[in-house]
Amino acid sequence: MKHGIYYAYWAHEWAADYEYYIPKVASLGYDILEIGATPLVDYTDEQVLNLSECAKRHNIELTLGYGPQFVHNVGTTDLTARAFALEWYDKLFAVMQKLDAHQLGGALYSYWPIDYSNGVDKKTDWVASVAGIKELGIIAAKYDVNLNLEVLNRFENHILNTAEEGLAFVKEVNLPNVKLLLDTFHMNIEEVSIAGAIRATGSYLGHFHTGECNRLVPGQGRMPWREIGEALRDINFDGACVQEPFPCEGGQVGADIKIWRSLIPDTSEAQLDQDAKESLIFQRYMLEGKSHKY
Repeated sequence: MKHGIYYAYWAHEWAADYEYYIPKVASLGYDILEIGATPLVDYTDEQVLNLSECAKRHNIELTLGYGPQFVHNVGTTDLTARAFALEWYDKLFAVMQKLDAHQLGGALYSYWPIDYSNGVDKKTDWVASVAGIKELGIIAAKYDVNLNLEVLNRFENHILNTAEEGLAFVKEVNLPNVKLLLDTFHMNIEEVSIAGAIRATGSYLGHFHTGECNRLVPGQGRMPWREIGEALRDINFDGACVQEPFPCEGGQVGADIKIWRSLIPDTSEAQLDQDAKESLIFQRYMLEGKSHKY
């Protein structure tokens, strides 16, 4: 397994100076920095090159996360709008190729956060989303990009809420580069058995997000990490386990994640760094079943 962390653990906006976080996560012992897709399409060639070289220099792999904006919803029934979204993703994949980044995860089958104010039609949206992801997956394959469809809790989306639904969806899409992203925060809400859901997903698990049910780093809550680790080992998962904690209020990140108060008493960067370092040691031990020293 490789272990990573999402840049927004420290940041308050969905765009940031990602180069700043690369040496930080390397010094803390991580293998991966997960960055936001939102700004990358507008990067200059120089910015892309600098980011790529920074990652290589520090031996850090870049993965991408994206909660698609409404205009980037490939699951819409409006074919003109879908074409616009696919065109945007094509530009994103071209940047990913230059960054040697091959994993994109999130609610790629829809948009996020979903607007429930006018109601939703799950059956209709499911059909449209499968069609959209089939098109998107074919485009992504040209750039050697894997799409990891995130299973979200019912409050954030209505299409994929359980691993069982996610499995049915990706099997219907039936493309080798379209898999699932399971997230312990969402699984804690929706799954009867977190370990059982992981085992059922098996080889369809392409990416894994970790975090406590209280949105803190692994080890600062009550998730059944030993069971989760056993399940990941049972399916021989060798992908990325990326921490996605959100302990700090403020900015668009705090607003979208609904963090209305800071969840820890000390939110200084030094304390966040220390918590991340300790959590990584904990996560490696729990998920891989062996200790690591740094």
